[in-house]
Amino acid sequence: MLRSRPVVALVTLVTLAQTLAGCSAGSASSGGAAEPKTGAAMREDSSYPQQYTTATDSAAPAEAAPVAAGATTPMAQQPASPAATMMAPPPPAPPPPPNVSPAQMVKKSEAESKVAAVPQKPSPTPQPAPIAVAPPEPKGTEDYKDYGVNPVVDPQKDRLSTFAIDVDTASYSIARRKLMEGTLPPFASIRAEEFLNYFDYNYEAPKSGPFAVHFAAAPSPFTKGHHLVRVAVQGKRVPDSARKPVHLVYLVDTSGSMHSPDKIPLAKQSLKLLTSSLRKGDTVALCTYAGSVREVLAPTGVEEKDKIFRAIDDLSASGSTAMASGIELAYKLAERTLVKGHVNRVIVLSDGDANVGPTSHDQILDMIGRYKDKGITLSTVGFGTGNYKDTMMERLADKGDGNYAYIDSEVQAKRVFQDQLSGMLEVIARDVKIQVEFDPKVVKEYRLIGYENRDIADKDFRNDKVDAGEIGNGHAVTAIYDVVLKDTKASPIVLRLRHKQPLAGDTAAESQFKMDPASIAASFDAAGRDFRFAATVAAFAEVLRQSPHARDWSMKDIARLADQAASTQSDQQEFVSLVHRAEKLATGNRGPAVAR
Repeated sequence: MLRSRPVVALVTLVTLAQTLAGCSAGSASSGGAAEPKTGAAMREDSSYPQQYTTATDSAAPAEAAPVAAGATTPMAQQPASPAATMMAPPPPAPPPPPNVSPAQMVKKSEAESKVAAVPQKPSPTPQPAPIAVAPPEPKGTEDYKDYGVNPVVDPQKDRLSTFAIDVDTASYSIARRKLMEGTLPPFASIRAEEFLNYFDYNYEAPKSGPFAVHFAAAPSPFTKGHHLVRVAVQGKRVPDSARKPVHLVYLVDTSGSMHSPDKIPLAKQSLKLLTSSLRKGDTVALCTYAGSVREVLAPTGVEEKDKIFRAIDDLSASGSTAMASGIELAYKLAERTLVKGHVNRVIVLSDGDANVGPTSHDQILDMIGRYKDKGITLSTVGFGTGNYKDTMMERLADKGDGNYAYIDSEVQAKRVFQDQLSGMLEVIARDVKIQVEFDPKVVKEYRLIGYENRDIADKDFRNDKVDAGEIGNGHAVTAIYDVVLKDTKASPIVLRLRHKQPLAGDTAAESQFKMDPASIAASFDAAGRDFRFAATVAAFAEVLRQSPHARDWSMKDIARLADQAASTQSDQQEFVSLVHRAEKLATGNRGPAVAR
């Protein structure tokens, strides 16, 4: 009789657990409180293109207890039987019959304790569902950094907007490739300023000095009551006959990750285009990096073009990626032809995938910074898809005072290494900063579209020790603000620009430009074509990167405005086709369309 009481208690426990589990299942099937809407659901309701799955946590019912100790698989992988997934707390022991002795009661209590005291794991605390989280990528896939989106600012609290300027265009080229492949680009890959600065808006060149500034504004076609204000800086154009001699080192990634037609073969074609664009007095050196580094060609005058081409033809891909060692060798080669007053530059051609040696960002960036101080700059040119490391390539160029481009076709290679080569090779100004001051009597609020990773503290505008951007020959920089104006008859902004001479000294010169209120058009349609086209480019980037400020902006409206504003230039017509392609992808894919 004494041995049977623990058994009875155990049967009671199991029966009660099964009853509770059945009630819980019935409650779940009959409905309950509505769960909060997750990021995925919110994006499904919005007009944004779908591109990422949203991570959500399904919280278990609060009364459910965890699996008993000794289980070897997680809760989510256990069989769905009530006994395996839920155990109720033990009921109180029934009162003993009058004829049970105290000693017997002690034994019974100990036995029941052994049954009830089953070790249990603490129930995990449910985490709130994030607004939007990209699915984790396995190693070897593409890498992009999300720099966020600039906030709306009240000029009565902060009237100054300060940032560095340069002309990188890789983000737009990457987005184009993704769209042409039939998928929306990852939102973290979109940098609005690189979309804007990809295009030539035919700004008038300065009559004197290194820069001309062009203002324009018009009511926003996307948000009622808002205006778009464009600030454009056009650099002077140096004739090719006045270009300084250049000494280039081609540093080519020949690791196994570069072994595909859109990488090494396209890089070799690009280098031949670049070499063909050089002239007498220029020099070229070539080195590679994979598991080890190799000097392929010592500094050679461009007059020996056939010798340079043979060295380029000799390139092939294999092995791992020792990027840091390759960059160090490239700088050693560059030092051999370092001439003060000439252009001394390393050009890295890679997919950015570094996996051997001291490859942390900080280590490589420190090296680049040291050689930049010696007068050797660095530009990066990206190739390929699938494992592309955009973050690495962008940061290398920024630290090296160079440009960052991405090549996805022979057409783009010609654009970078022939049509726009002088802008890459000839620097007209260093450490260029812009500070825009908004008059709080005229402007209620403002927001800069893009340039999030070019932000400079307002107090550092006149600190010439703070690094900024470089502007090349003929480069133009465009920035667009989304503002609310109190008065359209007064000047809303004053722009100040600081820059250093390309080769002389570390003291910057400052100039100031005030916007004429006559530059504010009465309607969007009344604004100039170049302004309207730039506005559609900025809007396209905003929607692709899922900016919360563009939540109600329509891709269909952007496509219509792009049709109306684009010129006959091939790159602008291509942009129009990309907007229409993105519109179809966005409306045709209501489910997640994860970028490849």
